[in-house]
Amino acid sequence: MRLIDPATSLLVLVDYQQRLIPAIHGGAEVLAQAVRMAEVARELGIPVFGTEQHPKGLGPNVDEIRQRCEATLSKTHFDACAEGLLDLLPLDGTKAPREIVIAGCEAHVCLLQTALGLLQADLKVSVIAQACGSRTPENHELAMQRLRRAGADIVSVEMVAFEWLRSSTNRRFKRVLALLK
Repeated sequence: MRLIDPATSLLVLVDYQQRLIPAIHGGAEVLAQAVRMAEVARELGIPVFGTEQHPKGLGPNVDEIRQRCEATLSKTHFDACAEGLLDLLPLDGTKAPREIVIAGCEAHVCLLQTALGLLQADLKVSVIAQACGSRTPENHELAMQRLRRAGADIVSVEMVAFEWLRSSTNRRFKRVLALLK
């Protein structure tokens, strides 16, 4: 096991949609953690991408997420990889991202299936548990268990932020620390 490398990682935020978030257990906190992670990524120059599941039915992603994403993929498949996520992400080239940090809703459906798709594409996947949500805590917990067994690392916002920073001598340390408080 190794640290998440900021030079080879990116952030994917799955389906933080207007009509879905109110139904998510602890939805406001899940959303706040996702926004915090997106802010840290942007501060460190790490690309952020989003997905939206059937936006005509569930609405677009909430503005707090949408405005922080470089691009957003609309989809009908639960697994965003089946709908072109891998084509959207900058995965070619020598310094290409090979580590995907991911969070989203619902943890046991779209987040789970997308993370499994990324793992199947031989990418390292780190799932931010506290920024993932489901309508019930049980479904969230089952999703995290299954993802861990599948080979994903289950992490927190702070774990990712401090691994991306590497050191308190990082010139963005104080700015990132302020985002985490």
